[in-house]
Amino acid sequence: MAYSLKQLNEGIRSDPQAFVDECDAAFHKKVETAAQKIAGHRAESRIILLSGPSGSGKTTTALKIEEQLEKMGIETHTVSMDNYFNTVDPETAPRNREGAIDYESPFCLDIDLLNRHFAMLDRGETIHVPKYEFARQMRSDIMSQPMRLGPDELAIFEGIHALNDIIVGKNPHAFKLYIAARSNLVDDEGKVVFQHAWLRLCRRIVRDYKFRGSDAAFTLKMWENVRRGEKLYISPYKENAHIMFDSSLAFEFAVLKPVVVPLLEAIPAGKYAVVDDMLRGFEKIEAMDEKYVAPESLAREFLGGSTYDNH
Repeated sequence: MAYSLKQLNEGIRSDPQAFVDECDAAFHKKVETAAQKIAGHRAESRIILLSGPSGSGKTTTALKIEEQLEKMGIETHTVSMDNYFNTVDPETAPRNREGAIDYESPFCLDIDLLNRHFAMLDRGETIHVPKYEFARQMRSDIMSQPMRLGPDELAIFEGIHALNDIIVGKNPHAFKLYIAARSNLVDDEGKVVFQHAWLRLCRRIVRDYKFRGSDAAFTLKMWENVRRGEKLYISPYKENAHIMFDSSLAFEFAVLKPVVVPLLEAIPAGKYAVVDDMLRGFEKIEAMDEKYVAPESLAREFLGGSTYDNH
């Protein structure tokens, strides 16, 4: 699927509120479909595994599915698999080809603990979900939270490695979802104006700037390794999913523009080819004020002001 540059710009110029609402409604339909299929599968397993690459909107999507399931009378809990990262130990941490710690590797996770917790939840036993402190690169068991699933309750575990075989192999009956921003923006001739991977990168740049105090240079420096990790550890396993859906919203190209362009312009020209390419793409896109974006929109995970606790 691809979005039309002409339709995007016309929508922003004529009635931005209606355009945004239409995009959000289409995404909500995907959430409803996922919730219905999960509900029909819960006799098989009470575990849902939700995966997707960085910047795909996993957290908000998981919380939206949880909200929809609860409207259907099914109590649901969402857990970030980031909390299952091992405390960083330079002696045992996985390494990439250059010898640096490979933070994108699934072996940064405590796989044994995760699989043990999945089995315990399916048996109706209580687990203690750990808390990972990123600032200290440590997992805290003191801050762990107890969780137990009642007879008709479900748990969504969301994380980049949720569909990796080392997890799915031990949990073959879990319901599995894969989400990613998968649509390019194209002109009338079908030429790509803005790649879907760039949208995820812009989401990351804005989120890192707003919530983690990092400039665009920091995010861009990491991006090549993030993309390498996706190709090695995430994309090969998307076929494990029962459902794959696109988490991009057409209006995001326009609403991210006023925020991300100044951050990109602070990068020296020519330092990153992708920055120059994105800036050329943004020149063709109408900018839109974020006032039109509702608090419950997926886009708010990156812009800020979200209804959901997604940071």
